[in-house]
Amino acid sequence: MIYQQLVNKEKSLCVVGLGYVGLPIALEFAKTIKVVGFDINAERVEMMRNHIDPSNELSKEDFEGCDISFTNQLEDLKDVGFFIVAVPTPINNMNLPDLGPVISASKTVGKVLKKGDYVVYESTVYPGCTEDDCVPVLEELSGLKMGTDFKVGYSPERINPGDKVNTLRSIVKIVSGCDAESLDQIDLVYKLVIDAGLHRAASIKVAEAAKIIENTQRDVNIAIINELSLIFNRMGINTYDVLEAAGTKWNFLKFQPGLVGGHCIGVDPYYLVYKAKKMGYYSKVISSARYVNDSMGSYVGKQTVKKIMEMGRNALESKVLVMGATFKENVSDIRNSKVVDIIRELESFSVQVDIIDPHADSAELQHEYGFSLVNEATPNTYEAIIIAVSHNEYCNLDEAYLKSLMKDGKGVVIDIKGMYRTRIQDLNYWSL
Repeated sequence: MIYQQLVNKEKSLCVVGLGYVGLPIALEFAKTIKVVGFDINAERVEMMRNHIDPSNELSKEDFEGCDISFTNQLEDLKDVGFFIVAVPTPINNMNLPDLGPVISASKTVGKVLKKGDYVVYESTVYPGCTEDDCVPVLEELSGLKMGTDFKVGYSPERINPGDKVNTLRSIVKIVSGCDAESLDQIDLVYKLVIDAGLHRAASIKVAEAAKIIENTQRDVNIAIINELSLIFNRMGINTYDVLEAAGTKWNFLKFQPGLVGGHCIGVDPYYLVYKAKKMGYYSKVISSARYVNDSMGSYVGKQTVKKIMEMGRNALESKVLVMGATFKENVSDIRNSKVVDIIRELESFSVQVDIIDPHADSAELQHEYGFSLVNEATPNTYEAIIIAVSHNEYCNLDEAYLKSLMKDGKGVVIDIKGMYRTRIQDLNYWSL
């Protein structure tokens, strides 16, 4: 059985895709069994060989004591018996699923797949993708048959970037397999790295669906609050004050307004909408939630310009400081950052924009979005300051500091997360 072969180090486990999901899993397994970390990016592989996490989530110490080798060469996978696919599943510019990375990873595995091997997918996909889209690729390239020659499972990732409390070992893991035997073996393998327990899903499709509704549910709930924010703004009511009051009821769901980007909540619902449409159902609630959340960056940009004009300033000659460019707080990841939508909206009004961020990489921003960071904010310069991401570095700034950056000490603070609503006395203030 594959579990015993792994524990005895007769065979290796390979993680395909070493991003913010794959690398932590690979290192955790490598504390107990032999692991091969595979990534197509040779530069990233070299960094990991030097105990550097390209995603800036893990320290050098996390690599210590691990029985792991890193490679981008297929020939290094000959002793592997258990594959975990943890590659991104993005959307394209039409908001349709881009299965390119997961199909490419399936081709990689298919080329080296042997009888008795296991393949478990962790990438977030729509129900049916593993069996309908990925397995045929494995079978075609290997010449083997699923169930008879090799086994397949699905175990969705639940890693939360930047979260040092809810880690891989402390989060319940969903596991599923193509048959009873595979489920038993996959369950045993994941027990090597999960302390919180495992949930055995009824089928691969159930496990896929469970993952995709986690983020869809959050997306819909945030959209409701974002829409309430649009309404309350017209009423002159602060949304965070309303939520604070409503939150005193025991069963009130405590969601907050904000930008919904990144590679999970801002992406996964589109996979479900796509699959539903293929099945003849046109989503209404989920699609509407996506529309609301995708529009929030542009809305913040317009509100900023409006507030500048209300102060009697010329928006065409104004300069705005944007604090934060990553998709969420205290991470370096800029993928699908909705702060970009704010910047684009401001630039459409010919507003000059300076962007700072202690975590983001300026060259990466330039390559991905066409703008870069400034080294530091310039005193006595800005008509508005947008605190777009609640990095720890931005949580305790005082009004005097913000005022020192404003032109003539006057301007508006745009506080997306509502961190400063009780601390701003002299400057104009607006939040979602």
